[in-house]
Amino acid sequence: DRIMPMERASALVIRASDFSETSRVVTLWTKELGKVRALAKGGRRLKSNFEVALDLLTVCVIVLLRKSHGSLDLLTEAQVQERFPHLRSDLAALYAAYYVAEMLGDWTQDHDPHPNLFDEAVLTLRNLGQPGVTTGACLAHFELVLLRELGYGLALDFCADCGEELTGQGLAFSAAGGGVLCAGCQARHREKRPLLTGVWQALLKLQSSGEMWRDVQDPHLRREVRQLLNHYVTYSLGRRPRLLPYLGS
Repeated sequence: DRIMPMERASALVIRASDFSETSRVVTLWTKELGKVRALAKGGRRLKSNFEVALDLLTVCVIVLLRKSHGSLDLLTEAQVQERFPHLRSDLAALYAAYYVAEMLGDWTQDHDPHPNLFDEAVLTLRNLGQPGVTTGACLAHFELVLLRELGYGLALDFCADCGEELTGQGLAFSAAGGGVLCAGCQARHREKRPLLTGVWQALLKLQSSGEMWRDVQDPHLRREVRQLLNHYVTYSLGRRPRLLPYLGS
């Protein structure tokens, strides 16, 4: 294969598997290059150049040799930049963090960078498991940001069918329709479910930029949001993500 120039990038380790007795294959979500799959020669050795930099959910600075024709890139350096040890003491937050990695792996194409999504993922991992942070709300905010960034964003403040601004009364949600439906458009959609005003308002807060997701504290609203997002993500992806059954609200 024709070898491309060396590239340097900030990366989050989202998947790792053994390749041989001494090497590993890692999937990295990078800020500059998007998703890359790379071979780390010697990555399984106890005293390798990579040490703990290739552990799942580690942020590292990497150097890799890009290869053409669909071959694995070759990872030559990886230095730890940030880890999230607080996740280990909160099982719900840890599952949510694993789900962040699964979403990044399953929803994105190779070599399609989304720098904002990289920043949002790292910020989410910093927040999950911290005192005062509601895991379900933090994760739902990340999901909605990811969906919007990748072109699957939900229509929440206007009807997904007619485009009219929503008032909050008589609403329904349709995964097939791509979001919230006003009362007048629901008859045209077979796949739909009623949407309570409070749940709609919670979704608006969760999708907004900034810290408004922290205001979604009501457990009932969070459960409804979780069910709705599970339904939408499964419908849009075409299968149920592996970690969905382990997520709380």
